[in-house]
Amino acid sequence: MRIAWVTDSTAFVPNQSGSGENDIYVVPMSILFGEKEYMDGIDLSPEELFAKLRNEKVEVKTSQPSIGRFKELFEQLSRDYDHIFSIHVSSHFSGTFSSAYQAAELLKDTTPNISCIDSKILSNPLTELIEYGQRLSKEGKDPLQIKEAIEERINSCETYVMVGSLEQLHKSGRMGGLSFFLGSVLKIKPMLSIEDGKLKVEDKVRSIKKGIISMSHQLDLALTNRSIRKVSVLHGLNREDALEWMDQLRQAYPEIQFGAYPLGAVIGVHAGENTIGISWFSEKN
Repeated sequence: MRIAWVTDSTAFVPNQSGSGENDIYVVPMSILFGEKEYMDGIDLSPEELFAKLRNEKVEVKTSQPSIGRFKELFEQLSRDYDHIFSIHVSSHFSGTFSSAYQAAELLKDTTPNISCIDSKILSNPLTELIEYGQRLSKEGKDPLQIKEAIEERINSCETYVMVGSLEQLHKSGRMGGLSFFLGSVLKIKPMLSIEDGKLKVEDKVRSIKKGIISMSHQLDLALTNRSIRKVSVLHGLNREDALEWMDQLRQAYPEIQFGAYPLGAVIGVHAGENTIGISWFSEKN
């Protein structure tokens, strides 16, 4: 059975402009600088985004792909594939999953072979879900079994992120005015967790170093009763901080595979260029 995997540009998929490689198709989200629109991962890189944020004093917004865009892609893919999985960033962060789901509903009478999944996460963990589904397909699992397994795996994910910019979080509407004011005055940054697709303040820290210590502690706690094979270190433009932290983690846990992955431009609009985080899936013992 041939399966197409559709996702959005918040996933970490190298060379997004080459959509279709390895049967993965990336639908870009939009970034609006005033009246000008850019396609995430295609005509605006994270470096270009943050340069514009520093230099251009205009309102910046992000927008999910339209229902029509998904419908057109699903119709095209259904001619070449037996089944389509459409897996997207948490529905609490974006309306992208809703657009994909509504497109699939419009086609259910003629193209019933579309499965839409709310990943409840973002970035490289979203990519890992797709890779997990692809492995199951190679093992001969049918689409229903693959969908159930992916949804079960979603519940085993833990993600912690230290926001790099309270100003960006506030401007994007993800943080209330009072919290922003207090955080700015006290130089406190929130360390957030993602639980059931929603952001939750897990800790409050005053520096990157203390944020990394706090997030490392969460990994220590998880390893006391769970098996973890791979850990993703997530970052904005601060890749050097991520690599330094990853080296420390490798020394502490040589049995775990670590990788550093960029968060991408759309997430950077909301979290800022110095955002750093960590994520993993627990394995069945």
